[in-house]
Amino acid sequence: MELGLVGLGKMGGNMRERIRRAGHTVVGYDRNPDLADVHSLEELVGKLSGPRVVWVMVPAGAPTQSTIDELAELLEPGDVVVDGGNSRWTDDEKHAEQLAAKGIGFVDCGVSGGVWGLENGYALMYGGDAENVAKVQPIFDALKPEGDFGSVHAGKVGAGHFAKMVHNGIEYAMMQAYAEGWELLEKVDSVTDVREVFRSWQEGTVIRSWLLDLAVNALDEDEHLDRLKGFAQDSGEGRWTVEAAIDHAVPLPAITASLFARFASRQEDSPQMKMIAALRNQFGGHAVEKK
Repeated sequence: MELGLVGLGKMGGNMRERIRRAGHTVVGYDRNPDLADVHSLEELVGKLSGPRVVWVMVPAGAPTQSTIDELAELLEPGDVVVDGGNSRWTDDEKHAEQLAAKGIGFVDCGVSGGVWGLENGYALMYGGDAENVAKVQPIFDALKPEGDFGSVHAGKVGAGHFAKMVHNGIEYAMMQAYAEGWELLEKVDSVTDVREVFRSWQEGTVIRSWLLDLAVNALDEDEHLDRLKGFAQDSGEGRWTVEAAIDHAVPLPAITASLFARFASRQEDSPQMKMIAALRNQFGGHAVEKK
């Protein structure tokens, strides 16, 4: 099968290689000419036989929108666009409508696997009409992990990115739980080898996971994480998960708290904690630390 792939960064570049290893032809375009097989979207489309499938792996928002706008003018009825980036699911509905007006199909696909996906495969969650999904299926099969699991047709357009968004929200909460447990273990005098405690959890416990394995890897590289600054960015999907929960009146206390914890990491001197310290001093005479 032939595939056009737009965006050849860390994820896109490795995906191109995995698809090629499965025997498919990939024509890749990236703004960085050192990574690209062609030098424009027009050239990419021209090298593909119809019905074409073009997979977009660029940042969500304006970059995705501008790419889809250009593809809408270049592709033909019967072709399919796949958005494999981290777009908001509500954008998928708009993109599907925009492309459908020209007879072009649309599939949204949440992709998980990071830098490990090239060798281990990518977990895929995709949404769209069965007819359009079928045109992309050989590529899904090439990208997914070996075995019976690792990919799912999650539902209608938007379902793939919604599922990936919830996946990332769960990831936020799991990461936060490991981080809190690690900090508590580091704090007490009685536990003398926190790294080996984490390692012991990798077998036979109910909290074993790939995230736990990655935590052990990180501690092997830097036992007390002394070389890292306590700052964590959020990709946006954690926020969207909380917003969706509010829209649907679904309580997500753990995921919401993990998102807010990341916000707290960006404050070297928390304004909120200043007020809390002041209030504790006012009502209870508790000591405060002065600058």
